[in-house]
Amino acid sequence: MPSEESESRTACAASALATGESRAYHRRMSGSVPQTLSVRPLFALLTALLLTVAGKSTAADHVQRPNIVWLSAEDISPHLGCYGDPHAITPRLDQLAVEGIRYTHAYTTAGVCAPCRSGIITGMYQTTLGTHHMRCKATLPDHIRPFPALLREAGYYCCNNSKQDYQFSKPADTWDDSSGQAHWRRRTRRDQPFFAVFNFGGCHESGIASKEKYTSVTADLTVDQRQDPAQLTTLPPYYADTPEIREDWKRNYELITAMDQWAGELIDQLKEDGLYENTIVFFWSDHGVGLPRAKRWLYDSGTHIPLIVRMPMSLWTAGQDGSGRVSDQLVSSIDLGPTVLNLAGVDVPDVVQGQPFLGDHLPKPRDYVFGARDRMDERYDIIRSVRDKRYRYIRNYEPLKTWYQYMNTPEKGATMSELRKQHQQGKLPAAAERLFAPRKTVEELYDCSTDPHEINNLADDPEFAEVLAKLREVHLQWVQDTKDLGLIPEPIIAERRQTAGSEYAILRQADGDEVYRRLGAIAAAASEGVSRLQQLIAALRDDDSAVRYWGATGIGNIGPDAVSAADAVRELLHDDSSTVRTAAARALCRMDLPKEALPVLTMELLQGAQWERLHAANVLDEIDEQARPVLAEMKQGLLYQDGFTARGKYRVRVINRALNQLLSTNNVVR
Repeated sequence: MPSEESESRTACAASALATGESRAYHRRMSGSVPQTLSVRPLFALLTALLLTVAGKSTAADHVQRPNIVWLSAEDISPHLGCYGDPHAITPRLDQLAVEGIRYTHAYTTAGVCAPCRSGIITGMYQTTLGTHHMRCKATLPDHIRPFPALLREAGYYCCNNSKQDYQFSKPADTWDDSSGQAHWRRRTRRDQPFFAVFNFGGCHESGIASKEKYTSVTADLTVDQRQDPAQLTTLPPYYADTPEIREDWKRNYELITAMDQWAGELIDQLKEDGLYENTIVFFWSDHGVGLPRAKRWLYDSGTHIPLIVRMPMSLWTAGQDGSGRVSDQLVSSIDLGPTVLNLAGVDVPDVVQGQPFLGDHLPKPRDYVFGARDRMDERYDIIRSVRDKRYRYIRNYEPLKTWYQYMNTPEKGATMSELRKQHQQGKLPAAAERLFAPRKTVEELYDCSTDPHEINNLADDPEFAEVLAKLREVHLQWVQDTKDLGLIPEPIIAERRQTAGSEYAILRQADGDEVYRRLGAIAAAASEGVSRLQQLIAALRDDDSAVRYWGATGIGNIGPDAVSAADAVRELLHDDSSTVRTAAARALCRMDLPKEALPVLTMELLQGAQWERLHAANVLDEIDEQARPVLAEMKQGLLYQDGFTARGKYRVRVINRALNQLLSTNNVVR
């Protein structure tokens, strides 16, 4: 519960709002309240008259089709007063929670925005759609549609202000308006029900990392709304307690306070327009706080989000009252769209994997929520997660990679910089130092009720063996049921999309189930050591290139103890698949046999397709000193490539990091 001090500060903030202190802030920010739309004083009266003139049927339709508003924030965990945070200053959202339902167990399907948002707009797991890699672009099958298109067919005006980030080209019928000026006030028929999305970008991780953005977003906060970093008691144990990191932690709180005021302005506009009592308001975040070990990760710090839904009393069915209620129901971010459809009286398509949690005819509540981490910008790491109300299970499919792979974007922040500095000086607390270990454990299990920061891994504790086995089984069933594409390397996905028509269809071919069975088995074996060597060698001869890739990867993971497989691996240096050739070259390097491997890696680096080049770049970075003979070729990898996503900047980032390590330089790329 909030402390007396925090309750007093919240009351002061609420009083400031009531007395009309300056709230005309961040209108220059993405997701801000448009300036061009003024409120007409008699709007509510005119609307009522129009409904009367239009007749009873129109008024009835208006009541049956409630307005729905989404207020979405970027990069925040439940650091709100209503969630018991002792430092939060969030009076407007706290009041929304008093009037609505506050969900304590809402989670996103990834710890980063774009994969999550592809799932939110479709109600589908990103790993099913092929939108799981950060900054990829998938092909959406015709029968899977963004849910606002279904609302529009039902008569809704749908607008989005203004973030999309879906990782696919949105169909033309998705929105009536998706722009920085989108607003329910722009619809031409005032009796038309609306679904309106507003996104606040001010609390994005860039607002913490960039002093300029932080200063701009928080410019209108009062002295009472500022935080003293030295007094914050909520700094997680997986960070170093330094002034630089505390400053970032403070900025997070103040950005959230600015966001709270933004949300309050939009709520006030609904009231000014006479719409508040016929509008359902959702507030949610796309994932956790924009700091290391939170954003991009599958722990609660990266996937546990605030979710508040305020439904007017008139819209509740008889005997129900949602005001001031706290729900511990498990909710996934892919459930948001189906819930909107259900509340609007629109059928949820059978293909949709999310499920409604409000409205009539609800399914059985979830027993589990699921998460996935795949390529984060320039670095690959396949991780999957299952969460019930108490435990979190994590499966690391690439345990030879450290938790903290070097990625350009988070490395720009003060927190990551400080963590690396403290690690080099041997000053990190144990919970933080663990994340710099050269490899990860294959499985992780946490009791989130007693260990909310997920520090104590129980996977090897016999007392929790039954829990581990159950959640492992649930995970394996989920990846099969949802046809998780994550085990297929990204370059191979790009190839197969050409014939299948979409990423979604790749595992829905006639042999899809059998391919996935072999793929899942060999991907698991790849991290189980020398005892699986013969199985991995056999996989090198498989007809499917993705299975061959995992066979070679597993042999590489074993390293020198797998040298008996060297001849079989050498044959794959001439494989039809670039990805398999790269995996074979890596395996030889890890067996200390780089001579034949290096020409293959440099060829793929400089001549391959976009994601093929990135795979080769990551291997060259991984093998460290073994790459020194090809420094000249690696330097060619610093050239940007027209026609690639962001001109191939991810390959450039990885090669720049590798060269900095080899040459003791500190060159910076974008």
